Amino acid sequence: MRLAALLFLVFVWCMPVHALAEIPHLQAHGTTKQLVVDGKPFLILGGELANSTASSLDYLNTKWPTLTSVGLNTVIAPVEWDQIEPQQGTYDFTVLDGLIKQARQNDVKLVLLWFGVWKNSMSTYVPAWVKRDYTTYAKAQDDKGQPQDILSPFDPDTLAADARAFSAVMTHLKQVDTAHTVVMVQVENEIGMLPVVRDYSPQAQAAWNGPVPSELIAYLKAHQATLDSYVRTLWQANGFKDSGTWAEVFGESIQAQEVFQAWYFATFANGLAKAGKAQYPLPMYVNAALIRPGKTPGQYPSAGPLPHLFGIWKPGAPDIDILAIDMYFPNFMEWADKFKRPDNPFFIPEANQAGKPEAGANAFYVIGQLDSISFSPFSIDNIKPESSGNLTGAYDVLKQLTPQILAVQGTGKMRGFRPRVSFDGVVDETPQTFTLGGYKFTVSFVDPWTPKDKQDIGSNGGLIIQTGDNRFIVAGKGVVVTFEDAAPDKRVVGIEQIVEGRYVDGVWRPGRWLNGDESHQGRNLKLNADGFGIQQLTLYKFR
Repeated sequence: MRLAALLFLVFVWCMPVHALAEIPHLQAHGTTKQLVVDGKPFLILGGELANSTASSLDYLNTKWPTLTSVGLNTVIAPVEWDQIEPQQGTYDFTVLDGLIKQARQNDVKLVLLWFGVWKNSMSTYVPAWVKRDYTTYAKAQDDKGQPQDILSPFDPDTLAADARAFSAVMTHLKQVDTAHTVVMVQVENEIGMLPVVRDYSPQAQAAWNGPVPSELIAYLKAHQATLDSYVRTLWQANGFKDSGTWAEVFGESIQAQEVFQAWYFATFANGLAKAGKAQYPLPMYVNAALIRPGKTPGQYPSAGPLPHLFGIWKPGAPDIDILAIDMYFPNFMEWADKFKRPDNPFFIPEANQAGKPEAGANAFYVIGQLDSISFSPFSIDNIKPESSGNLTGAYDVLKQLTPQILAVQGTGKMRGFRPRVSFDGVVDETPQTFTLGGYKFTVSFVDPWTPKDKQDIGSNGGLIIQTGDNRFIVAGKGVVVTFEDAAPDKRVVGIEQIVEGRYVDGVWRPGRWLNGDESHQGRNLKLNADGFGIQQLTLYKFR
């Protein structure tokens, strides 16, 4: 017995660390990546707190009834550098520990936002000892030499100080969060330069007049065929040079200066992520503030991790796992589609205000169409009961469907849909079509049996999951779905069966059979607009 016990201990000691206590990580699944928590894929149905909510544990504690009533499984919460390191080298984890404790008590996971050097471009969350010592921690300057309340990414002292604090946070998490309550970490927040395209401080000017780093040139050459047009056009206009100053390689235009600034933002963020991961390698991401129509770099936060700069951010920040979208504009789908790429899993930590009527449809779209790791509207703690029903209903259905969703992510067996909306808020009512499992589906967002002025068409949407050769799960609200044969011989398609119901603990509980009036005598599937629901659909083909 003693020998057997000894052999068991040797076996355990020799096991990889992740086999004993696997930390949250990203893992390939088909053509995408999933977040894995405690050995299982995890879908974040979350909400981001307002900026200051988590800075007071007493205040945060009053918000949990609201948070849990929505049905979320994850809270996205800021952690402030100024609270963590009030005096240089002295760390206070009281608020962080309390946040983790409250999350565990309420059975939710956490994604932490590191409000370090930058938050919404500005440096408002750095400690007082950094703010006041502007000779050591240089401020960015505009083109007239005027210092801004933005720390310069070109100052190595700033990166070193931020990295020490961030490393301390990750070290502490590794020690105290053995239950893996924290599953991801955001590095900084909405990085971008304002009110001009780039930093003009002395250190920035020296970098501008210096050589383009060889690692960027190597990346550009290796990815020349697939490089984003924004970066490729600038490089091509200057003859695809493989050495020289930034102006020689990319030119001196405002676009070229944005590329320059983006590289140094990216390498700063990467230095931070690398330092943190050395202590505790949780998945890490940065988030992007988007561009209003007609705005130029500096009028929007210049040089952040935006789609047109992925060709700079990807080589500049290889230790950042995801470039994520913060979405506050009506043209949700237009922007969301740009962030899903083979080298960039889709992740959305901020999706407009939580009480917006389109929140549920947006959740279904990104999860169903873009294989999103998450959906998370902002200011979730301030959602009002009278406006929470849409999101609560969506999360209820998505939670039921989570096993089915995770099983098919990255396999091409799922589609998401909602009406397209312009930046000006104009809803495109055009039906959408797609092919899935040998069938052509047409989804209409307008109920032909209800007066249009009684319908909120922009809040309708859903998803379809193929579960067998002729079997599908259809979920959402406010849609009418029709079917055709996608094969060249074009047989007639009929509805074998439609059953509404719920999943309870992963088991389907059927409700009404809807083969009569509810399916217009076998012509379509309809999900009513008064709430999110699930229907199982079986089709068949005949001549």
